[in-house]
Amino acid sequence: MTQKRKNTTASHSAITLAIDIGGSGIKGILLDPTGQPIGERLRITTPQPSTPNAVLKGITELVKGMGTFDRVSVGFPGVIHQGLVKTAPNLETSWPGTDLVKELKRQLKKPVRAANDADVQGYGAIKGQGVELVITLGTGFGTALFINGHLVPNLEIAHHPFRKRQTYEVQLGANALKIVGKKRWNQRLDKAIKTLDRVINYDLLYLGGGNAKKVTIELPSNVAIISNVAGLLGGIALWADRPLHLPSSARRPQTKSRKTSSPPKRKPKSQ
Repeated sequence: MTQKRKNTTASHSAITLAIDIGGSGIKGILLDPTGQPIGERLRITTPQPSTPNAVLKGITELVKGMGTFDRVSVGFPGVIHQGLVKTAPNLETSWPGTDLVKELKRQLKKPVRAANDADVQGYGAIKGQGVELVITLGTGFGTALFINGHLVPNLEIAHHPFRKRQTYEVQLGANALKIVGKKRWNQRLDKAIKTLDRVINYDLLYLGGGNAKKVTIELPSNVAIISNVAGLLGGIALWADRPLHLPSSARRPQTKSRKTSSPPKRKPKSQ
């Protein structure tokens, strides 16, 4: 019992393997106890078809060249409840019901924790103050909502009607970007940002995911683009006893681009 407690709580010396499973790619990196990267981020293409067996095998191959680690954090593109996959809209249809945590424990021989990928990315980006919304623009449309650093679990805005009787995911996923082009896709994103602002009244909104680099619209002062690396760096938070706010240098690597700068906090809207 003592050993189990030691393996499943935050440690002063534990090295975390952070895995981010996406519809197009699987990424991995090692993190020190403070959430700082150890070595380079590695990436492989998500197997097609993306069955549980194929993806799990891909993760095992990815991990072989990454060195030693003590525990594993996984960001998954769907709803995870007590280690079980409930939804996986952008992976092969056999995923629901898969015990992702159990399977990875068996394969990697280490303790494992898993959560929705947008939730994990949010942990790597948020300030921990007020209402913060994270949107991931990738194969699908991921969302995570935090209130004073605390996650609101299992939020799925992606499948809620957005416009023309279609969902946010249908209108703003990777397939929509390919069909309608970057200009129209950005126009849709602009409308989505304004709509979600009215609905959620967030203080800060962060845009991440592989297609965030395609954003060309002028962003409001309380909206910023975050690095894809946040989806891995946030993995350390899954092992914290309480929400962990990473150092700003680890949360969001800064660039010279205006859009990637940290947005100023906006005063709450009057009711």
